[in-house]
Amino acid sequence: MAKLTRRQLLGGGATLLTLPWLSHQGWAQDNTLGKVADQARRLEQLHALVIRRQGEPVLAEAFRGPAVTQPANIKSVSKTLLALLTGIAIDKGVLQSPDQRIMPLLDRPLVGDARDPLTIGHLLSMQTGLESTSGANYGAWIASSDWIDYALTRPLVDEPGGRFIYSTGSWHLLGAILTRASGKSLHQLANDWLGSPLDMSIPTWVADPQGYYMGGNEMAVSPLGLANIGDMVLDHGRVEGRQIVSKTWIETSWQPRGRSRFSGDQYGYGWFLTRFAGQQAAYARGYGGQMLVVVPDKQLSIAITADPTRPARSGGFFDDLRTLVTRIVALS
Repeated sequence: MAKLTRRQLLGGGATLLTLPWLSHQGWAQDNTLGKVADQARRLEQLHALVIRRQGEPVLAEAFRGPAVTQPANIKSVSKTLLALLTGIAIDKGVLQSPDQRIMPLLDRPLVGDARDPLTIGHLLSMQTGLESTSGANYGAWIASSDWIDYALTRPLVDEPGGRFIYSTGSWHLLGAILTRASGKSLHQLANDWLGSPLDMSIPTWVADPQGYYMGGNEMAVSPLGLANIGDMVLDHGRVEGRQIVSKTWIETSWQPRGRSRFSGDQYGYGWFLTRFAGQQAAYARGYGGQMLVVVPDKQLSIAITADPTRPARSGGFFDDLRTLVTRIVALS
């Protein structure tokens, strides 16, 4: 069978694929791939599943919801894309390093407390020490007249670099920093730096009252587009030989810095770090069950989209997804 290119697959719609290498792995002989698809199909909250191994398409199917070629709301998987954009900005010299302090970048005066030394790295690892703007606080934050000011003025509940505090507001600060430093909107950066080189289109999404696109939530990317991102990361930041983000940045992003109190997994810069079927893996996670999983030693990329209006809690649907991913990794 001839190798399918990314462009050919993007034009092909949802499909189940059987490739020559699968027969060597034993997937094809006993219809294991079909069984994996059936397991995914039974999860009625799950919309689409894309699996790639060594850059080759293995499975791409939309069981419900948008087709695998159509943009889907990836919710907080947006944070991982923003972390990649930050790495590209540092590679390009738009930003200096994760150690760069954020108050000057936001043109904010120093306030004389632990906010003053906050850095880009603190935003990326969700270790700002500021009270969360997610969960029960999310509604008040997005209802505020100035999302940046609201996020920056939350009470300090820890020191910068302390415990992991999940907060979308921190990522919105990072998105605003990227916009101010580059002179381009976050939407334009996302398409110029990720969308175009990875053959995917990222439509506009919600912006704050000052016109800054939300950082860390509500972006829309197709399941195939997410898989493209996974392939790029697995190829040390390259796409067809072109360096999109540096290998060094990916390695830096996968250094553990905090730990989620919800899943128990470690967290780097925009990536959760864990093991599936004994294999080291990094994954992005969004509300409703959106996921992008990369397993370096198996050169495996798994993209999942799901109903963005329903929760996917640890102990609930998210555990169902972990079980599915663990099976895929174990069989690959």
